[in-house]
Amino acid sequence: MTNKTVLEIAGLHKRFGDFTALHSLDLKVRDGEFLAIVGPSGSGKTTLIRLFVGMDEPTDGTIWLRGKRIDMVPANKRPTCMVFQSLALFPHMTVGRNIEFPLKIQGVGKDQRHARALELLDLLRLPRAYYNRRVHQCSGGERQRIALARALAFDPDILFFDEPLSALDYRLRKTLEKELKDLHVRTGKTFVYITHSLEEAMAMSDRIAIMRAGRFEQVAPADEIYNRPISRFVAEFMGEVNLFSVRADEGGGVLAEGMDLTPDVGPRLGLAAAETGTLMVRPENVWFVGAGNGRGGDMMARGHLRGELNLGSRFQYEVESETGQRLTVETSREGRHDGPLGEPVTLAWSLDRCHLIQGE
Repeated sequence: MTNKTVLEIAGLHKRFGDFTALHSLDLKVRDGEFLAIVGPSGSGKTTLIRLFVGMDEPTDGTIWLRGKRIDMVPANKRPTCMVFQSLALFPHMTVGRNIEFPLKIQGVGKDQRHARALELLDLLRLPRAYYNRRVHQCSGGERQRIALARALAFDPDILFFDEPLSALDYRLRKTLEKELKDLHVRTGKTFVYITHSLEEAMAMSDRIAIMRAGRFEQVAPADEIYNRPISRFVAEFMGEVNLFSVRADEGGGVLAEGMDLTPDVGPRLGLAAAETGTLMVRPENVWFVGAGNGRGGDMMARGHLRGELNLGSRFQYEVESETGQRLTVETSREGRHDGPLGEPVTLAWSLDRCHLIQGE
């Protein structure tokens, strides 16, 4: 990946009648980047990608590809390609004919098409014998690779993906996540990937763009979004989280409902007098006091154990605090809490593993 911008949108706006789907979006995508666009249903993800590939026209704003404006260019004239959730393979054609189809439309000769198809079968790690196999004879994972080979056939500048793995079972999806990331590295292409799965976005992308109601809420690397979200919405959207409203008093202390603080938390938190915020701590950074360590922390909360969930490599616990708030704790298998449901528990965590969302 380079710092050179390959795709840029400026003031991109889309209305459908009285409904505004996208609100003046600005974004720069770097050459060779893997960008995941994530958001709840109705946030504008699909509308945005349809504008990228020319399936819809913007109401206002511009789209630039390598310095050339393309928002008025027909879809079939853009050097981009789309991999759909449905894959859109032709069932009456062989694997080879499916891969060659974009080249045939462009008037590429038969021998050159055949050579490119074999090259792409190698790239996608499919046997060359699949060239003459019917699509319906291929597994779900193989069809996914065929769709990728077809997308790569005419060497597009950018590949767009619209939730291509959502219909697959968990194990196959995890396998293809790794293969997609590997393919991205091997080809050096720019990938823009729409998904509702945070796991997919975290596992594969260089950056994640979180959408909310037709706007970008935050665009940043995965670790930054997970550990330092800019809003309560992003914090909650990026997985399980414990959130506490805090307010600084006139004396430099901090008032927080539902937890006890050590005296030095106020000055270390950095809130100005009367300023409010939301303190975030992820479940994996919370521990049970007395559960094999006995240590306290900068912050503590008391409550009752209400649930345990076995997640395979780790355990997740639900605790109802004394103020009625639902808190979540995650431990490794080795750190499993062995108390019965309903027992009183004390939770603790340190300030340096928290994140302050100011003004919320």
